[in-house]
Amino acid sequence: MSTPSTVMIAGVGPGLGAALARRFAQAGHPTALGARSKTALTEITSQVRQAGGLALAVPYDVTNDQAVAAAIGQVQSQLGPITTFIYNAGNQARGGVQDLSPDAFTAAWQVGPYGAFLHAKQLLPKMAAQGNGVMLFTGATSSVHAPAKNPAFASAKFGLRGLAMSLMREWGPKGVHVAHVLVDGVILTPRVQSEVGDQPDYLRTEDIAEAYYQLALQPPSAWTFELDLRPFTDDYFEN
Repeated sequence: MSTPSTVMIAGVGPGLGAALARRFAQAGHPTALGARSKTALTEITSQVRQAGGLALAVPYDVTNDQAVAAAIGQVQSQLGPITTFIYNAGNQARGGVQDLSPDAFTAAWQVGPYGAFLHAKQLLPKMAAQGNGVMLFTGATSSVHAPAKNPAFASAKFGLRGLAMSLMREWGPKGVHVAHVLVDGVILTPRVQSEVGDQPDYLRTEDIAEAYYQLALQPPSAWTFELDLRPFTDDYFEN
């Protein structure tokens, strides 16, 4: 991203999605914010604009192929070719196999790997034709470690990671940097902060967003596929 180019973020909420939008817009990138909730999206977009960023709110359903195509078309017509895309959507379906309905399980997969697939199908050929592009997927602890009573969310995140890896191998040689960001820990969103306070061992949204931004700047000779983010208090190296 040597020059300010268009960024599109799917799955923008008041936590990480909003922080990502602020970081890329702050760097001068026209930034499109996508989510299902028009009300919340309008508020976040307004905040980005008030901070001096060029932002576009695009409310749509990330699991509907026609809606995805229309949203991407709108962004391209209003902001220009999309050079960086971030898939941050997710469905926090919780409960064991006996607790989940088939619809709840399916919804987790629709918002997870299926929604990501729909965007990739539209954007990757365009990015390859442009000669460059960045596609980042938001993962979680459950992308590699599935706890008990979490089959829907964990399997969907496993699936998203597999999708990202396959896309990386196919489209990396064509000039598109595909990467998976494993956010391993609790994110200090506004809601979480209101409940537990300013916890030093939670991941701060602005710090995560900075990691995404630096990942998008990497040169082709040293691309990262998976970036593992965890708070400094994590006991990863002790286990």
